[in-house]
Amino acid sequence: MRQSELFTTTRREAPTDEVARNAQLLIRAGYIHKEMAGVYSLLPLGLRVMEKIISIIREEMNAIGGQEVALSALQDKAVWQKSGRWSDDVVDVWFKTMLKSGTELGLGFTHEEPLTSLMVEYIHSYRDLPRAVYQFQTKFRNETRAKSGIMRGREFVMKDLYSFSRDNAEHEKFYERAKQAYTRVFNRVGLGERTYITYASGGTFSKYSHEFQTLCAAGEDTIYVCDTCHSAVNDEIIDECMHTCPQCGSRDLRTETAVEVGNIFNLGTKFSDVFGLQYLDERGVAQPVVMGSYGIGPGRVLGTIVETLSDERGIVWPKSVAPFAAHLVALTGKGTDAVMVREATDTLYENLRQRDIAVLYDDRDVQAGEKFADADLIGIPLRIVVSAKTLAQKKIEVSTRSGGEKKMIDEKEIHTLF
Repeated sequence: MRQSELFTTTRREAPTDEVARNAQLLIRAGYIHKEMAGVYSLLPLGLRVMEKIISIIREEMNAIGGQEVALSALQDKAVWQKSGRWSDDVVDVWFKTMLKSGTELGLGFTHEEPLTSLMVEYIHSYRDLPRAVYQFQTKFRNETRAKSGIMRGREFVMKDLYSFSRDNAEHEKFYERAKQAYTRVFNRVGLGERTYITYASGGTFSKYSHEFQTLCAAGEDTIYVCDTCHSAVNDEIIDECMHTCPQCGSRDLRTETAVEVGNIFNLGTKFSDVFGLQYLDERGVAQPVVMGSYGIGPGRVLGTIVETLSDERGIVWPKSVAPFAAHLVALTGKGTDAVMVREATDTLYENLRQRDIAVLYDDRDVQAGEKFADADLIGIPLRIVVSAKTLAQKKIEVSTRSGGEKKMIDEKEIHTLF
């Protein structure tokens, strides 16, 4: 992509009504556009990052046997009335609308009910189990406050996976595999060292559920971190745990602020019982299906990366989710040097494209200072600079956004950078 053709541009200032650092930086760098409080549109750069994050999550869900679907966002009132969660007194984040016929509908904030209802038609025998189904889908939540940027929106993409098992033992096996898959996801997107498997309330189905909490000053949760085993306890159950780590028994816990980037929890047979989701076992006896739910918000992950890994100059993307592998910057200057630098950089750009290396090429006719400031703000991990100075040495200059030293290399060595 030539930067001169990228329809979005960088901005010196974020909107005055935007208080979240993640949204401020993403707006200024041209990744997202703010439509209203809690609602953001993805621009080309932002969409590339989101697709990278989704791809990583998809790979890990497929690796544990997940099968991808795409369920409707429009929700049937009758389905939700069965579980008792249609009432605004029970669920206070509903967005509801109405058909021209007068039929009331909802916009999905989660999908336990509709998917359980659907599975009644597809699960009949023990041979049909276990199953794990997931989707990436837009959710709608009528949040009272929406001031955390893309980390807590009113419209957002959620990866929600639901497991269906014959009994608790089979469910627990999948639950542990999902926990490990989530750990791999957060390692791969660059948040692994800051993200803790956190014990939280298990509700009526088990003693604990598990959240994945990333240390973040802008987070809304308080957790108690155990450095002995790299796990944590949510503030809501710390007294229940007697200020002791449930994983290893350590009492040496430290208090941190964090943001929840994922969660997994047992559903038991709550929804199976409501919707009559049963299977016939080997003896022909009807048994309720045991369920679990597993969520990750790709947009929240994106926002958390920006909150936690940015610096005073802008965003610092991990390589795995960066919109481009490299930011190619041409310092054309004036006079005859300008033509020489332009031609050399154009050639390098085409060579990289032919190798299927995704590059953002800053070919704009602006000052070097503006190019470097924008490159810092956009945050692509690797920067390649071509100038009259580098050409005179028959070299190219490379540096990393995370603060690595600049070095000069031969163009033929460039493939070693990727």
